[in-house]
Amino acid sequence: MRSLSWAYLVAAFGFIYLPVAALVLFSFQSGGLPVPPFEGPSLRWYADVIGDSDLMGALLNSLVVALFSGAVSVALGFCAAYGLARHHLPGSTLMRAVLIAPMTVSYLIVGLGLLIVLQRAGAGLSLWTVGIGHVVINLPLCFAIIYATMGAQQQNAERAARDLGANEAQVVLLVTVPMLAPAILAAFFLSVTFSWDEFIIAFLLSRFDVTLPVEIWSLLRSGLSPKLNAIGSLVFLISVAGVVALELLVFRKRQ
Repeated sequence: MRSLSWAYLVAAFGFIYLPVAALVLFSFQSGGLPVPPFEGPSLRWYADVIGDSDLMGALLNSLVVALFSGAVSVALGFCAAYGLARHHLPGSTLMRAVLIAPMTVSYLIVGLGLLIVLQRAGAGLSLWTVGIGHVVINLPLCFAIIYATMGAQQQNAERAARDLGANEAQVVLLVTVPMLAPAILAAFFLSVTFSWDEFIIAFLLSRFDVTLPVEIWSLLRSGLSPKLNAIGSLVFLISVAGVVALELLVFRKRQ
């Protein structure tokens, strides 16, 4: 049984990481196509990526939109979760259903709906509209994660703080938020990750300033290139660095 368990583990990790390994390997291809046989190693395509102002601009745009939409989604999700978890409001069940409903709708439908609304409102398409679209799809996720962790333990601590003379703002900032910090960080990181990789809404709601997935799609129209592998490897490296930084931050706080 132990050997079968190890075999299953190796097969699972191989299935997950083998495409990433192939992506990174052929990013060092010295030839013009990211296909066998491997010709290299070479940093030619990384130099092309770093020297490409359009790609670097799209990378920065993706980072800005992801951080902005993640922060706004977490703030709004926390406020909604706190209000519905700590106060008995009429129709609270319906409110929760409405908040979570966008998670069940296709990104294409959400993007088309937002495009129609923004055009009717006379708003020009930009990175701001992309950020708004990403808030729409990330807010339900943030709300669900934070709401699910708001249990009786936090509520008892909040009551104790009020009994000791803390006002509502102090209760939220000094008691509720620190106790929910792991859930808030998880919601923020997932929101940033989904925004970072999202293509459909970014494609529909942007015009001249585009995010990285949209820029990569435009490059794919001209055919495969090791340059795409190089930018994919850089994105993967940034994502891994973010995960490591988050783990170290949470670990240090727990210590």
